[in-house]
Amino acid sequence: MFEIIENFRLKNYNTFHIDITCLYYVACSSPEQIKDFLSIHQKKDLPLLILGGGSNILFTKDFEGYVVKPEIKGIEKVIETNDFVELKVGAGENWDYFVEYCVKNNWGGVENLSLIPGNVGTCPIQNIGAYGIEVKDVITRVETLEIETRQNHTFSNNDCQFGYRDSIFKRELKGKHIITHVTFRLLKKPVFHLDYGSIKDELANFDTINLQNIRQAVINIREAKLPDPEKIGNSGSFFKNPSVTKDLANQIKLKFPEIPAYEQNDGLVKIPAGWLIEKSGWKGKRKGDAGVHEKQALVLVNHGNASGAEILNLANEIQKSVFELFGIKLEMEVNVV
Repeated sequence: MFEIIENFRLKNYNTFHIDITCLYYVACSSPEQIKDFLSIHQKKDLPLLILGGGSNILFTKDFEGYVVKPEIKGIEKVIETNDFVELKVGAGENWDYFVEYCVKNNWGGVENLSLIPGNVGTCPIQNIGAYGIEVKDVITRVETLEIETRQNHTFSNNDCQFGYRDSIFKRELKGKHIITHVTFRLLKKPVFHLDYGSIKDELANFDTINLQNIRQAVINIREAKLPDPEKIGNSGSFFKNPSVTKDLANQIKLKFPEIPAYEQNDGLVKIPAGWLIEKSGWKGKRKGDAGVHEKQALVLVNHGNASGAEILNLANEIQKSVFELFGIKLEMEVNVV
């Protein structure tokens, strides 16, 4: 049975460590508990927020409603062949624990996504990605409970409509479904993805290339340039890397010949948001306790007691500066509440 807690403090439940409260908080350890809770919620006219690992959310004020945390655990092998294994994973499992579990079993596909904060249940919403890999590459299906009807649904990979840091759960179905399980297909004969970022350079420090060393290389890179949320509040990448037209990219290149620009299959050109922010003069800057990380300009941080509104104001100022200098509107990756 679940417990509904009133006036619950959420400072330790979001990686920005914003000190706010919610009117009611409930943790559910099974889909049945979520269904039971929803039957209660539907009798009250209060907003509902689904909270995973709290790693992609910025609270700007107290939440006057229910916060539900799915804590469904378990990793179940549902299919195994000579080539692959499929694992059904509870939404409440820690993402990096799941990655470590796969690597220890020599199942490939998620090793490049090591050390990304958050829980398994939120990974399809954001279509998390890093170092040339997106989680859509390994997801076969996503199981949910529809909030209004309390009905079970299963979404195939195509049904999820994955895009860059995007899915149907961020658009048409935002706030309408609670993810309970995600099923992944991992390869027994892994295909290594080593061409993105500095993975190859870091792997030069290892004797062999295998899943364990790729995971450790990614961890080393991330720890060297990204702040630990346990030590300084942050949500990782705050903005999406923008894609612009070739004409705009060429215009910018005339003024900034050193601009890193990557042509995409759709004809657009992707430019690192961190580079744009750094060139706009924000790297390492702070306003009160809200700041931009000194090593990675893509990361906004809470130096101690910043409010969510102060971090959001800083983000808006950064957007304005980048637009004025480059004509590019940065889009926030973080979910602002």
